[in-house]
Amino acid sequence: MEASTTTAAIVAGGRARRFSGQDKSRLVVEGRTIIVRQVDVLQRVAGRVFVVGHASTSFTALGLAVYPDRIPGAGALGGIYTALSVEGPDAVLVVACDMPFLDAAMLARLVSMSEGHDGAWVRTARGVEPLLACYRRRAASSLRAEIDAGRMKAGAIDRALDMAEMTEDIVAAFGPPERLLTNLNSPADYARVQQASR
Repeated sequence: MEASTTTAAIVAGGRARRFSGQDKSRLVVEGRTIIVRQVDVLQRVAGRVFVVGHASTSFTALGLAVYPDRIPGAGALGGIYTALSVEGPDAVLVVACDMPFLDAAMLARLVSMSEGHDGAWVRTARGVEPLLACYRRRAASSLRAEIDAGRMKAGAIDRALDMAEMTEDIVAAFGPPERLLTNLNSPADYARVQQASR
């Protein structure tokens, strides 16, 4: 897989209410901010990395373009739709801004698994990860139809899309799933990660 055939979007449009509005991408994990960690990994598999969300100095300082949600208030689904609306190659990796332990080889596998489908995402016992996925641009029209119909649950878009699935045993080939799939949804999650890294 050549990086030039893939772009990557970091979805950072949430309000981070549990973090009192703090930009989760700027949380420091093992000595580096999450956004720096993510860009380092994503640049290995994508020719271009950009952010979907609100303009922030943490993004512009890294030379990242920022695209606001095309459909305000559409949540994660709107973020995915916006990522697919940005001009670029057919394959678009989409990741949440609060995942500090992304793995380049695992992401490359998601890209290859998405070939011939509308996309590919990770599925574990907890369910699917719509913000750890690779989508093909043809999925945009179906996502827009879901949004227009008021069906906003990102984890249920497989009713409208043909999604290949990376199961937890496949994830395990790249490292411990509990680490690779970590996302910092709450201060408690962040505290656990900080404690584990000591």
